[in-house]
Amino acid sequence: MNKQVSVLFVCMGNICRSPTAEAVFRHYVESAGLSESILIDSAGTHDYHIGHAPDQRSQQAAEQRGYDMSGLRGRQVETLDFERFDYVLAMDKANLAILHYLAPRGCKKQVGLFLEFSRYHSEREVPDPYYGGTQGFECVLDMVEDAAQGLLQHIRSNELT
Repeated sequence: MNKQVSVLFVCMGNICRSPTAEAVFRHYVESAGLSESILIDSAGTHDYHIGHAPDQRSQQAAEQRGYDMSGLRGRQVETLDFERFDYVLAMDKANLAILHYLAPRGCKKQVGLFLEFSRYHSEREVPDPYYGGTQGFECVLDMVEDAAQGLLQHIRSNELT
């Protein structure tokens, strides 16, 4: 399998939702033996946390489920990301609108909502847990795990065949 597919997860600050999605999806991709075939990254639409580690609450919730976020650092989306990544997936509609604004004219990449790949959640936006309690981070993980499995299934069926 020589083809490589690339996925970028995007939220506002790149310290809660998108690094959680990156870590969870990377775990599933590694478990499936597809690390050489799927490139994964995350970024934020805003520059609030460039170079910062993910939020401690996100890291702790992820670690309790077996996901490692310790090596991740925040970065901001850049125009080149629309060339580098096949899938640019936003956590909510506000960040999706920013991505559509930033995308070069005629961009053929799949820019959309991550939860479009969800199999069991009817919501289409991952809520920002930053200002809430620990339950919000657990909810984010539930949604991200579901959508990550759906995304992996989609990529295996449509991109790597």
